Amino acid sequence: MSLVGKKVQPFRAQAYHNGEFIEVTEQDFMGKWSIVCFYPADFTFVCPTELEDLQDHYATFKELGVEVYSVSTDTHFTHKAWHDTSPAIGKIEYVMIGDPSHQLSRMFDVLDEEQGLAQRGTFIIDQDGVIQAVEINADGIGRNASTLIDKIKAAQYVRNHPGEVCPAKWKEGAETLKPSLDLVGKI
Repeated sequence: MSLVGKKVQPFRAQAYHNGEFIEVTEQDFMGKWSIVCFYPADFTFVCPTELEDLQDHYATFKELGVEVYSVSTDTHFTHKAWHDTSPAIGKIEYVMIGDPSHQLSRMFDVLDEEQGLAQRGTFIIDQDGVIQAVEINADGIGRNASTLIDKIKAAQYVRNHPGEVCPAKWKEGAETLKPSLDLVGKI
C-alpha cells in the first residue's frame, strides 16, 4: 500500500550529526519539509556517491526550507566511523540516522527482510509530517539529488496554490494546470 498521503508514525532513533550523537523523532519532521533518503549500508559502493551528491545540493535544499536525513540499518556509531574515514562522507552536514532495529526501514516499507538492509528509498515529507512523494530504486541504481529539487519545488508549489497542479517536466516559474472539465481531452 502506498505511503503517499500518510503521516509519518511516531519513532525514536539515534543519529550522527555534526560531530555529535543526537536523537531524532517524527517531531523533527514537523514545521519544515524533509527528505528522508534510505540506503543499504555504510562502507559500500553506490551509497557514498548518493550521499555525497545530497551534500553537494544541501545548500539548495536548505534555501528551500528542506532538511535532509539519511538512514541505513547501520548504527549511529558506524555512521561516525564512516564520516571520520571517508572523504566523500566526511563532507556531510545533514543528519545520518541509524536504524539497527529496522523500525524506520519497516515503517517506510523499504526493508529487505532477507538481507536485513534498507532499499534505496527516497521520501519527500511536507511540514505537517505527511509523505508527498516516494521513489524506490533497486540496489544497483544510484539516485540523482538534482531531480529532488524539482520535485520539492513542485510539491511546495501545489501546497501553496490549491487547485493547481504541476505537469510533467514542470520547472519553477513555468505554467501550471487548473484541472477542470474544460481541460478533459484537450491536453
